[in-house]
Amino acid sequence: MSDDADVTIAPRPDPAPAACGAGTTIGLSDAVVQARGVEREYGQGDALVRALVGVDLDLERGAYTAIMGPSGSGKSTLMHILAGLDRPTAGSVRIDGEEITRLKERALTRLRRDKIGFIFQTFNLLPTLNAAENITLPLTIAGRRIDREWVGQLIETVELGDRLKHKPAELSGGQQQRVAVARALASRPAVLFADEPTGNLDSRTGEEVLGLLRRSCDELGQTIVMVTHDAHAAGHADRIVFLKDGAVAHDCGRLDRDEIYEVVKSLEDVG
Repeated sequence: MSDDADVTIAPRPDPAPAACGAGTTIGLSDAVVQARGVEREYGQGDALVRALVGVDLDLERGAYTAIMGPSGSGKSTLMHILAGLDRPTAGSVRIDGEEITRLKERALTRLRRDKIGFIFQTFNLLPTLNAAENITLPLTIAGRRIDREWVGQLIETVELGDRLKHKPAELSGGQQQRVAVARALASRPAVLFADEPTGNLDSRTGEEVLGLLRRSCDELGQTIVMVTHDAHAAGHADRIVFLKDGAVAHDCGRLDRDEIYEVVKSLEDVG
């Protein structure tokens, strides 16, 4: 080769643990959430922002999946679209076999009520209702019969038996979040979405809530999708999907905290 010949240097792949693969996993036989070619754009012209770029993703029934990525990677946008809280610019999303991106607003509201549970940083409990009433509120609003056996099992799982008559102001932050978890599970949703569920909690209380989510998956068979920036929280999940610039960068199995830090750092370093 001559000294002045062009030399092409292949880009160095992002380092990642062996449990990770580039891109994403699709074609799962028992996927409760399926996304195909999902894109989300905001603005136009010079102000155009591509928050999501061609995301393909299957989320397995009964599994606990965490979505991570640097700030601005699109993780919250993706969760909102998967949960039917926002609509994609392009692509499709199915929940429990039903295509949701083209549903009219009333049908979408009904689907969210019947098949989706939500947990947010803020507990969103009604201050005038006690814990038991907050837990069963979604069923009451929907006019559905309250399955006392199921609700009793939830109360036992979240360990709130002695706090059921207490109103939110009389509960600690961790207890309020446990009420929120039980409320989200009361309707037996096909999938439970959790957006930074420990963001407003101290480390000890956050650990209690993470343990509760893990038990709801293991003992109740609940499908969970959690968006988090916290490596410790993500370490409770069966699978971690890492986003970078609106696309899936790595799709990993279960990782420990150090491995998660390694992947996150690699995504930030690549810029």
